[in-house]
Amino acid sequence: MREQIHTINGVEICSEAFGNPANPAILLIMGATCSMVYWDTEFCQRMADTGRYVIRFDNRDVGRSVTYEPGTSHYTVADMADDAVGVLDAYGIAQAHIVGMSLGGMIGQVIAIKHPDRILTMTLIASSFFGSEDNTRNLPPMDERILAFHANAGALDWSDDEAVAHYLVSGSRLISGSKRKFDEKRVYKQVTTEIKRANQLLSMFNHALLTGDDFYEDKINEILLPTLVIHGTDDQVLPYAHGLALAEEIPHATLLTLEGTGHEIHIDDWDQIIAAIYAHTLHS
Repeated sequence: MREQIHTINGVEICSEAFGNPANPAILLIMGATCSMVYWDTEFCQRMADTGRYVIRFDNRDVGRSVTYEPGTSHYTVADMADDAVGVLDAYGIAQAHIVGMSLGGMIGQVIAIKHPDRILTMTLIASSFFGSEDNTRNLPPMDERILAFHANAGALDWSDDEAVAHYLVSGSRLISGSKRKFDEKRVYKQVTTEIKRANQLLSMFNHALLTGDDFYEDKINEILLPTLVIHGTDDQVLPYAHGLALAEEIPHATLLTLEGTGHEIHIDDWDQIIAAIYAHTLHS
């Protein structure tokens, strides 16, 4: 378990692996504005203990991977998908099981379309469709309270680590599910780690500049991989209807519903999530 920096697609990408490299590989792809530390270390180790080689990595603009000037846009979600495949190349892995959280699940969908030969199975946690924003599915939007909360980010003193930590913890509390106890101590540990290891913390907001791509809009039914959709009924960022729609439109998808879970990978759900991913990846 030691972080590595790889040169992938001409940029630096940071990763870390857990378990035996001889075991089937699982690549974890985190969502927008979050580095790989939000794949909790204990969660990764528990998954590795099921007989999997687990790899997590920092997407561009978060953690110790390449960062760009805040407020600028230099890459696409398709580039991020190519980065993920490049991580597999860096570890000498021909095929892996992909597990994506939120935006990470959308990145996984792009990999499934661009590089289907590199994926054995796909798991989408608290995710939605990647494609044009003006689609016709009429899926419910993000809760306005979340947008209002983050609208105040500009007034924050980003040089004050404790104030930033409080802001990030409060943001995580806002998206926790109604039937899950918010573990402030664990989240505080994650966000302080995030603050300390980030090359340039404010660059994480560059993910907000990513846009959909019409090329992928009508290709969801071309994803023929075994797909597991995991979604909480209290998700306020990408409401539960997004998970239902994914499970309906992806041809070989099954749905695991987490009652009362928000936009999170809550410790109370770890055993169920890990068991489901283990079973999903067992025969591929």
